[in-house]
Amino acid sequence: MSKCGQEKRKKVLEFQNVTFSYKDKQQTESTPILQRVNTAIYEREFITIIGASGSGKSTLFRLITGLENPDEGHILLNGEAEEHRLGKVGYMPQQDLLLPWRTIQENAALPIELKRVRKEEAYKRVLPLLEEFGLEGMENRFPHELSGGMRQRVSFLRATLSGSNILLLDEPFSALDAITRLSMQEWLMEQWEKQKTTVVFITHDVNEALFLSDRIFVFGEKPIRTLQEVDVPLGRPRSLKDLNQPSLIELKDQLLEQLRGKVMG
Repeated sequence: MSKCGQEKRKKVLEFQNVTFSYKDKQQTESTPILQRVNTAIYEREFITIIGASGSGKSTLFRLITGLENPDEGHILLNGEAEEHRLGKVGYMPQQDLLLPWRTIQENAALPIELKRVRKEEAYKRVLPLLEEFGLEGMENRFPHELSGGMRQRVSFLRATLSGSNILLLDEPFSALDAITRLSMQEWLMEQWEKQKTTVVFITHDVNEALFLSDRIFVFGEKPIRTLQEVDVPLGRPRSLKDLNQPSLIELKDQLLEQLRGKVMG
């Protein structure tokens, strides 16, 4: 998204001078992760985070979801500083975490039930969405009866039913085979365009990041003081073939070299 485009959209997620350190069990030593970080993400953006293992990507998600709180600074959701963020953003983990004893309809309805809506009403709300998510006729099946891609669709549907306009997706396709993964990337983009939500996505796959994103945040050495941002020079709609453009191939090579340097360093 261009700077001009950002100015016309409202901020839905903002870090203001956020500092965070992990402390050991004795609370005597700490490992700094973020140091006075400032960044903003805008409505209907698709942001991808890439970085070496242990660079702080998952920590960022833990802070956004409220599983951790900053040592200093503020995290704003939709313009409001939120100290208690648990349950206020949608979250889709790396593993689908579907409950094996519940049907697909019952699994998808779980966020609605947690809002104390009657089960019958929750199931009624979910049923028409199953067709939209490519799950028509699957409502009475159990998770073990579905393919990995189908299970991830259920997990994504469940995340959207949190009611939040912010969705966090933590490497959701990493366990899928290559062909299914490509299909799910295209499906996710279609759903994101329909849902009109803001997505923050973690991946180790640079191709995936380039295909899906408006901007890419590159995590480097800790503590992180500034998030390096890379604008993806692709309009929308886009296709996987667009990644063959010389400018995208060059950008991919730059990102891979940068990530390789972080690992080797």
